[in-house]
Amino acid sequence: MKDASPAARFWAEFRESRTAVIALAVVVLMIGIALLAPLVAPQDPYDLANLSLSDARRPPGFVGEGGYTHWLGTDAQGRDLLSAILYGLRISLQMGLVAGAFAFVLGVSLGIGAAYAGGRREAFIMRVIDLQLAFPAILLALVLSASLGQGKMQLIVALAAAQYAYFARTAHGAASAERGKDYVEAVLSTPLPGWRVVLRHIFPNCLPPLIVVATVQVANAIALEATLSFLGVGLPVTEPSLGMLIANGFQYMLSGRYWISIYPGIALIVLIVAINLVGDRIRDQVNPRLKR
Repeated sequence: MKDASPAARFWAEFRESRTAVIALAVVVLMIGIALLAPLVAPQDPYDLANLSLSDARRPPGFVGEGGYTHWLGTDAQGRDLLSAILYGLRISLQMGLVAGAFAFVLGVSLGIGAAYAGGRREAFIMRVIDLQLAFPAILLALVLSASLGQGKMQLIVALAAAQYAYFARTAHGAASAERGKDYVEAVLSTPLPGWRVVLRHIFPNCLPPLIVVATVQVANAIALEATLSFLGVGLPVTEPSLGMLIANGFQYMLSGRYWISIYPGIALIVLIVAINLVGDRIRDQVNPRLKR
């Protein structure tokens, strides 16, 4: 393995954990299913012409008017729940990844920029970030989402604004450590512009901890989006995620129609746990102190 590439060595070490490999397979499978939802879903759950209210709230295994079996049952609108979960999974993943990407770019830019600038600018930026970290992310996301209104872009802004501080704090710590090293001081003595020093020398060496934070924050963004949609301040009804599917069936829990909320909830839990397990394994690999 000495002559192997860094990626090959990383994968060889990663697959030593069977749990992490299974979790990664689950994540890849769920992403693949979400991308192919229109092709693999038994029904288009949002095509009103194909829905029948006589099929509403039917238990798992029910054969509907369309002639096919609803393996996970139907919801209050007569939608095939398996199809609704596949489409909802697609939206949840989309929101988590896009919001995580926005939070990554904003947080890393502020964190590394503050470490590079130093002085009062660094102190001001980091105090603002520390102030935001004092508040729970769910509270900030709830306030912003309620203020901005419903919609994909509004929710992405709310999620990114609630999470960028975690990236900023991590990036600042890593960049501050790199900023004081001899190779950076040597580069700063050359006429290279500051942005080039940051992008080519400081940022690449800050990536390992940022990748770990990104993995965790994508899972947190999915959970935050599901919470906001469950509370009714997330996505609109026309674009239901897993959180909204859970909310739609919550009122029927005590009447015995558990499947309307339980199955979307299971899908959400499996996705979040799998992403977190992958993130934990990556964290163990990039931090030698955590290796066993």
